[in-house]
Amino acid sequence: MTVNEAAHEGATVLVVEDEESIADVLAIALRYHRFQVMTAGTVREACALAERTRPDVALLDVMLPDGDGRALGRELRARCPDLALVFVTARDAPAEIVGALGFGDDYITKPFNIDEVVARVRAVLRRTRPADVLPQRPPLRYGDLELDETTYSAHRAGRVVELTPTEYALLRFLVRNGGRVVPKEQLLRHVWQYEHAPPESTVVETYISYLRRKLDTLGPPLITTRRGVGYGLA
Repeated sequence: MTVNEAAHEGATVLVVEDEESIADVLAIALRYHRFQVMTAGTVREACALAERTRPDVALLDVMLPDGDGRALGRELRARCPDLALVFVTARDAPAEIVGALGFGDDYITKPFNIDEVVARVRAVLRRTRPADVLPQRPPLRYGDLELDETTYSAHRAGRVVELTPTEYALLRFLVRNGGRVVPKEQLLRHVWQYEHAPPESTVVETYISYLRRKLDTLGPPLITTRRGVGYGLA
Protein backbone atom coordinates (compact mmCIF):
# COMPACT_ATOMS: atom_id res chain seq x y z
CA MET A 1 0.00 0.00 0.00
CA THR A 2 1.36 3.42 -0.96
CA VAL A 3 1.47 6.43 1.37
CA ASN A 4 -1.51 8.01 -0.45
CA GLU A 5 -3.53 4.81 -0.25
CA ALA A 6 -2.84 4.48 3.48
CA ALA A 7 -3.76 8.12 4.04
CA HIS A 8 -7.15 7.63 2.42
CA GLU A 9 -7.83 4.24 4.02
CA GLY A 10 -11.15 4.35 5.83
CA ALA A 11 -12.68 7.09 3.67
CA THR A 12 -16.43 6.66 3.31
CA VAL A 13 -17.91 5.94 -0.12
CA LEU A 14 -21.64 6.25 -0.78
CA VAL A 15 -22.60 3.88 -3.61
CA VAL A 16 -25.93 4.81 -5.22
CA GLU A 17 -26.94 2.04 -7.62
CA ASP A 18 -30.37 0.46 -8.12
CA GLU A 19 -29.04 -2.80 -9.61
CA GLU A 20 -28.32 -4.83 -6.49
CA SER A 21 -25.74 -7.09 -8.15
CA ILE A 22 -23.66 -4.09 -9.31
CA ALA A 23 -23.97 -2.38 -5.93
CA ASP A 24 -22.78 -5.56 -4.19
CA VAL A 25 -19.74 -5.91 -6.48
CA LEU A 26 -18.74 -2.28 -5.90
CA ALA A 27 -19.25 -2.52 -2.14
CA ILE A 28 -17.26 -5.75 -1.80
CA ALA A 29 -14.34 -4.40 -3.84
CA LEU A 30 -14.21 -1.07 -2.01
CA ARG A 31 -14.41 -2.72 1.41
CA TYR A 32 -11.61 -5.08 0.38
CA HIS A 33 -9.50 -1.96 -0.22
CA ARG A 34 -10.42 -0.70 3.27
CA PHE A 35 -13.00 1.93 2.38
CA GLN A 36 -16.09 2.37 4.49
CA VAL A 37 -19.09 1.77 2.20
CA MET A 38 -22.77 2.66 2.34
CA THR A 39 -25.20 1.63 -0.38
CA ALA A 40 -28.49 3.11 -1.54
CA GLY A 41 -30.78 2.15 -4.40
CA THR A 42 -32.80 5.36 -4.67
CA VAL A 43 -32.39 9.13 -4.48
CA ARG A 44 -34.40 9.18 -1.26
CA GLU A 45 -32.21 6.56 0.45
CA ALA A 46 -29.04 8.32 -0.71
CA CYS A 47 -30.12 11.69 0.69
CA ALA A 48 -31.00 10.14 4.05
CA LEU A 49 -27.66 8.32 4.31
CA ALA A 50 -25.65 11.37 3.24
CA GLU A 51 -27.45 13.53 5.79
CA ARG A 52 -26.53 11.17 8.64
CA THR A 53 -23.00 10.16 7.71
CA ARG A 54 -21.41 12.79 5.40
CA PRO A 55 -19.46 10.53 2.98
CA ASP A 56 -16.16 11.55 1.37
CA VAL A 57 -17.07 10.24 -2.11
CA ALA A 58 -20.41 9.53 -3.80
CA LEU A 59 -20.40 6.92 -6.58
CA LEU A 60 -23.63 7.70 -8.43
CA ASP A 61 -25.56 5.82 -11.09
CA VAL A 62 -27.05 8.39 -13.47
CA MET A 63 -30.39 6.61 -13.97
CA LEU A 64 -32.23 5.86 -10.71
CA PRO A 65 -35.80 4.66 -10.21
CA ASP A 66 -36.94 7.85 -8.45
CA GLY A 67 -34.76 10.49 -10.06
CA ASP A 68 -31.64 11.51 -11.95
CA GLY A 69 -28.19 10.82 -10.49
CA ARG A 70 -26.85 14.13 -11.76
CA ALA A 71 -29.58 16.07 -9.98
CA LEU A 72 -28.82 14.00 -6.88
CA GLY A 73 -25.14 14.91 -7.23
CA ARG A 74 -26.00 18.61 -7.31
CA GLU A 75 -28.16 18.25 -4.22
CA LEU A 76 -25.47 16.33 -2.30
CA ARG A 77 -22.80 18.83 -3.33
CA ALA A 78 -24.99 21.72 -2.16
CA ARG A 79 -25.30 20.06 1.25
CA CYS A 80 -21.63 19.11 1.47
CA PRO A 81 -19.35 21.22 -0.78
CA ASP A 82 -16.31 18.98 -0.08
CA LEU A 83 -18.04 15.81 -1.31
CA ALA A 84 -16.37 14.20 -4.34
CA LEU A 85 -18.73 12.99 -7.08
CA VAL A 86 -18.06 10.08 -9.44
CA PHE A 87 -20.79 9.16 -11.95
CA VAL A 88 -21.28 5.58 -13.17
CA THR A 89 -23.50 5.02 -16.19
CA ALA A 90 -24.02 3.14 -19.44
CA ARG A 91 -24.31 6.44 -21.29
CA ASP A 92 -21.06 7.29 -23.05
CA ALA A 93 -22.05 10.08 -25.45
CA PRO A 94 -19.54 12.99 -25.31
CA ALA A 95 -22.29 15.45 -24.38
CA GLU A 96 -23.27 13.26 -21.40
CA ILE A 97 -19.68 13.04 -20.18
CA VAL A 98 -19.01 16.77 -20.58
CA GLY A 99 -22.27 17.62 -18.82
CA ALA A 100 -21.50 15.43 -15.81
CA LEU A 101 -17.90 16.60 -15.55
CA GLY A 102 -19.15 20.16 -15.48
CA PHE A 103 -19.79 19.72 -11.76
CA GLY A 104 -18.61 16.17 -10.98
CA ASP A 105 -15.08 14.88 -10.41
CA ASP A 106 -15.03 11.79 -12.63
CA TYR A 107 -17.18 9.69 -14.95
CA ILE A 108 -17.06 5.89 -15.41
CA THR A 109 -18.98 4.02 -18.12
CA LYS A 110 -20.55 0.57 -17.80
CA PRO A 111 -19.42 -2.13 -18.16
CA PHE A 112 -16.46 -1.17 -15.99
CA ASN A 113 -13.34 -2.80 -14.62
CA ILE A 114 -13.66 -2.92 -10.83
CA ASP A 115 -9.95 -2.20 -10.30
CA GLU A 116 -10.35 0.93 -12.41
CA VAL A 117 -13.24 2.08 -10.22
CA VAL A 118 -11.14 1.69 -7.06
CA ALA A 119 -8.23 3.51 -8.71
CA ARG A 120 -10.46 6.38 -9.77
CA VAL A 121 -11.96 6.73 -6.30
CA ARG A 122 -8.46 6.97 -4.88
CA ALA A 123 -7.45 9.49 -7.55
CA VAL A 124 -10.47 11.66 -6.75
CA LEU A 125 -9.62 11.56 -3.04
CA ARG A 126 -6.05 12.62 -3.77
CA ARG A 127 -7.40 15.65 -5.60
CA THR A 128 -10.10 16.57 -3.11
CA ARG A 129 -8.65 15.60 0.28
CA PRO A 130 -5.04 16.32 1.30
CA ALA A 131 -3.22 13.15 2.31
CA ASP A 132 -1.75 14.70 5.47
CA VAL A 133 -5.06 15.93 6.89
CA LEU A 134 -7.25 13.54 8.85
CA PRO A 135 -10.95 14.04 8.13
CA GLN A 136 -13.11 15.57 10.84
CA ARG A 137 -16.24 13.48 10.59
CA PRO A 138 -19.52 14.78 11.97
CA PRO A 139 -21.07 12.47 14.58
CA LEU A 140 -23.64 9.85 13.65
CA ARG A 141 -26.92 10.40 15.49
CA TYR A 142 -30.03 8.33 16.08
CA GLY A 143 -32.45 9.63 18.67
CA ASP A 144 -30.49 10.25 21.87
CA LEU A 145 -27.58 8.12 20.63
CA GLU A 146 -24.43 9.78 19.24
CA LEU A 147 -21.37 8.07 17.74
CA ASP A 148 -18.20 10.14 17.35
CA GLU A 149 -16.56 9.04 14.08
CA THR A 150 -13.29 10.78 14.94
CA THR A 151 -12.69 9.29 18.40
CA TYR A 152 -14.85 6.14 17.91
CA SER A 153 -16.70 6.85 21.14
CA ALA A 154 -20.42 6.58 21.91
CA HIS A 155 -22.84 8.58 24.06
CA ARG A 156 -26.46 8.03 24.94
CA ALA A 157 -28.50 10.80 26.54
CA GLY A 158 -25.20 12.64 27.02
CA ARG A 159 -23.57 9.78 28.96
CA VAL A 160 -20.56 7.78 27.78
CA VAL A 161 -21.16 4.21 26.59
CA GLU A 162 -18.01 2.11 26.87
CA LEU A 163 -17.87 -0.08 23.77
CA THR A 164 -15.33 -2.56 22.42
CA PRO A 165 -14.26 -2.05 18.76
CA THR A 166 -16.60 -4.82 17.59
CA GLU A 167 -19.54 -3.45 19.58
CA TYR A 168 -18.89 0.00 18.11
CA ALA A 169 -18.72 -1.39 14.56
CA LEU A 170 -21.99 -3.28 15.03
CA LEU A 171 -23.80 -0.29 16.52
CA ARG A 172 -22.44 2.02 13.81
CA PHE A 173 -23.75 -0.27 11.08
CA LEU A 174 -27.21 -0.34 12.68
CA VAL A 175 -27.21 3.47 12.99
CA ARG A 176 -26.16 3.88 9.35
CA ASN A 177 -29.13 1.77 8.35
CA GLY A 178 -31.50 3.91 10.40
CA GLY A 179 -34.81 2.28 11.13
CA ARG A 180 -34.35 -0.55 8.63
CA VAL A 181 -34.15 -4.16 9.77
CA VAL A 182 -30.70 -5.54 8.88
CA PRO A 183 -30.54 -9.30 8.20
CA LYS A 184 -28.15 -11.32 10.34
CA GLU A 185 -26.24 -12.43 7.23
CA GLN A 186 -25.60 -8.81 6.27
CA LEU A 187 -24.28 -8.01 9.76
CA LEU A 188 -21.93 -10.99 9.56
CA ARG A 189 -20.59 -9.77 6.19
CA HIS A 190 -20.16 -6.11 7.05
CA VAL A 191 -19.11 -6.22 10.71
CA TRP A 192 -17.27 -9.54 10.96
CA GLN A 193 -16.32 -9.92 7.27
CA TYR A 194 -17.84 -13.41 7.17
CA GLU A 195 -18.90 -14.36 3.66
CA HIS A 196 -20.05 -17.85 4.62
CA ALA A 197 -20.65 -18.04 8.36
CA PRO A 198 -21.83 -21.40 9.75
CA PRO A 199 -25.64 -21.35 10.15
CA GLU A 200 -25.34 -22.16 13.86
CA SER A 201 -23.16 -19.11 14.53
CA THR A 202 -24.49 -17.01 17.42
CA VAL A 203 -21.90 -14.24 17.33
CA VAL A 204 -24.46 -11.63 16.23
CA GLU A 205 -26.93 -12.57 18.96
CA THR A 206 -24.13 -12.47 21.54
CA TYR A 207 -22.99 -8.96 20.59
CA ILE A 208 -26.54 -7.67 20.31
CA SER A 209 -27.07 -8.78 23.92
CA TYR A 210 -23.84 -6.98 24.95
CA LEU A 211 -25.07 -3.76 23.32
CA ARG A 212 -28.50 -4.03 24.89
CA ARG A 213 -26.99 -4.42 28.35
CA LYS A 214 -24.94 -1.27 27.90
CA LEU A 215 -27.52 0.89 26.10
CA ASP A 216 -30.76 -0.03 27.85
CA THR A 217 -29.53 1.17 31.26
CA LEU A 218 -29.41 4.70 29.80
CA GLY A 219 -32.83 4.87 28.14
CA PRO A 220 -35.68 2.93 26.53
CA PRO A 221 -34.82 -0.27 24.62
CA LEU A 222 -33.10 0.80 21.40
CA ILE A 223 -32.34 -2.37 19.43
CA THR A 224 -35.30 -4.30 18.04
CA THR A 225 -35.45 -7.92 16.84
CA ARG A 226 -37.43 -9.09 13.83
CA ARG A 227 -37.55 -12.79 14.53
CA GLY A 228 -36.18 -14.86 11.69
CA VAL A 229 -35.02 -11.71 9.84
CA GLY A 230 -32.55 -9.53 11.74
CA TYR A 231 -32.08 -6.45 13.88
CA GLY A 232 -32.79 -2.72 13.70
CA LEU A 233 -33.20 0.39 15.82
CA ALA A 234 -36.46 1.41 17.45
